[in-house]
Amino acid sequence: MDTLEITRDGRGITTVTLNRPEKHNAMSAQMIADLHRAATDLSDDDETRVIVLTGAGRSFCAGGDLGWMRDQMAADRATRAREARALADMLGAWNRCRRPVIGRVQGNAFGGGVGLMSVCDSVVAVAQAKFGLTETRLGLIPATIGPYVIARMGEGAARRVFMSARIFDAQEARDLGLVARVAASEDLDQQVAQEAEPYLACAPGAVAAAKALALDLGAAPDAAAVERSVEALLARWDGQEAAEGIAAFFEKRKPGWSGG
Repeated sequence: MDTLEITRDGRGITTVTLNRPEKHNAMSAQMIADLHRAATDLSDDDETRVIVLTGAGRSFCAGGDLGWMRDQMAADRATRAREARALADMLGAWNRCRRPVIGRVQGNAFGGGVGLMSVCDSVVAVAQAKFGLTETRLGLIPATIGPYVIARMGEGAARRVFMSARIFDAQEARDLGLVARVAASEDLDQQVAQEAEPYLACAPGAVAAAKALALDLGAAPDAAAVERSVEALLARWDGQEAAEGIAAFFEKRKPGWSGG
């Protein structure tokens, strides 16, 4: 896969690494497709007992690739809908993956990166990492990731960061329920191993069944919620605020509504 590196340790731990470090692992259309394929393939891979999802370089995932976002502004509504559904379907594939997924967050995560964290079963993040749902700065909303962010944090906690685009640290991410453990950089791999290794002693079919039951009994987003999130994003793409926000970003100026 062009945008991912997949490695196995021989014991059943498979590591999927977002591999666009020069772009802070921002999600392009190709990365979205590669991530969907990886989730689907590994879900049924008998050699995989647990998946570690991480990023190469300084950032875990900076969200949507800026070139991809600019292309959406120039696209027609049908193209935008197709791209939004591709992102939603990828997140759904990771959320439903039969294997437990441990997020190894070695750097910052914004927008879609927070979405990826939200479809992990557990997340270990370095103490210096920063996070944010920054879409509203561009006149957009955290729409397709929204069902998973809300399911992970709960509505009340999510509303603290869902609309303001403010940046928060790893300790607050833990308080919000997004992160399970905060680790020093030198301890990150050890703490990820502590999350992953217990699964190697469990019956893999039972683990898959238990995860499916947790999703069924909990607040896992259904198809209707995902479709509403896609339509909400399309409505924002059609509006003037998104056009102004993205244009201002590329022109390196403040958008018209900015008071900061």
